[in-house]
Amino acid sequence: MTQLHHIVIVGGGAGGLELATKLGNKLGKKQKARITLVDVALTHVWKPLLHEVAAGSLNSDASQVNFRAHAQQHFFEFQLGELSGLDRANKNILLAPIVDDLGQEVVEKRQLNYDSLVIAVGSSANDFGTAGAIEHCLFLDSLKQARNFHQILLNAFLRKEFQQGSDAQKLSIAIVGAGATGVELAAELRHASRQMAHYGMHKVTADKVELKVIEAANRVLPALPERLSKSAARELKRLDIEVLTSNAVAEVTSTGVLFNDKSALEADIKVWAAGVKAPQCLTQLDGLETNKINQLKVKQTLETSLDDAIFAFGDCAECPQENSDRPVPPRAQSAHQQASTLVKTLTARLDNKAAIPFVYRDYGSLISFSKYTTVGNMMGNLSGKSMFIEGRVARLFYVSLYRMHQVALHGFLRTGVIWLSDKVSKALHPRMKLH
Repeated sequence: MTQLHHIVIVGGGAGGLELATKLGNKLGKKQKARITLVDVALTHVWKPLLHEVAAGSLNSDASQVNFRAHAQQHFFEFQLGELSGLDRANKNILLAPIVDDLGQEVVEKRQLNYDSLVIAVGSSANDFGTAGAIEHCLFLDSLKQARNFHQILLNAFLRKEFQQGSDAQKLSIAIVGAGATGVELAAELRHASRQMAHYGMHKVTADKVELKVIEAANRVLPALPERLSKSAARELKRLDIEVLTSNAVAEVTSTGVLFNDKSALEADIKVWAAGVKAPQCLTQLDGLETNKINQLKVKQTLETSLDDAIFAFGDCAECPQENSDRPVPPRAQSAHQQASTLVKTLTARLDNKAAIPFVYRDYGSLISFSKYTTVGNMMGNLSGKSMFIEGRVARLFYVSLYRMHQVALHGFLRTGVIWLSDKVSKALHPRMKLH
């Protein structure tokens, strides 16, 4: 009996899970190929929601997708594991041992063979080697980190509530990085600070919670259009969030941050949300080419530069764009589009057909300021011109991005049921997650 072509996808983020789902429905269901998804976690949460989990605005338990259950429903396999090595000659990947919370080995290291390999392991914040950043900052790269952030935030409010002294109730939070994550997190934390009084925290009022966003560039959202940046700066000011631009952080300490100009800023909680880099393990994958931020170098077809049997996409890949000297930006919309292209390429690959070049289409950017407002720019499909939007219309578009991701995973009917369930849950539960 002829063995089915085995497609292994490493990484169950937005792009990886969408790809596994679509390939499972298209190829796995009809026994045209075997699809295996590998991830270090057992569940998936859409990464753009992590700042809401951290602030307590979103209950992550209700927003998770269980990989094993989802795989069973969509005709692919799931393996828990972390990529630790690659043997291109024998076409197999090495998965690190699985250990429990006590450090005891549950599953020993193992190999997994592939015919086509797709790497979609995402990215993490880039601390640029800044002294003290890892030791003293909170990060928001995973659900585990977001939940840890939330517990630290709740404990900080509780500690300040019962602390004695004239300035005891002041809570200072410094966020390094004024990109989308930093700006959206600041707005969610302001919302959280205003909600705490409703749940018994009467001394640490919102005006005593100092929020500061630090940016090395000369404006917030430096990668986005200037008009969007100015609108975001205006909203941050309205929310009483101080923005410190043109301030590069030289060091992070237990009590705050030190700038290049030798000035200092004290902070009870320090968050690092600046820059992105791909996992270090990608630089040790049997000679595959990477760039200075560890991204795998790929062709426009998303094939890695040295091996046509290995693909990479999303934040972990440096993909060229047509008529541009800049690579495809690391955004959720990029991964979504690339997943759709790879479905076509990997289906064609079964018939020995050529890979399909990826063409990135920028549909604009949206920035959410919690429950207060949303601002963004949308690109016209025909004119190619950018249209600025804000308020309820922008909020509707922002929410629809997540619903589109859910549709890609669950279909329209199931997504409708999930949407209704979310509405009921919000009506029955507190506005904030309090534990």
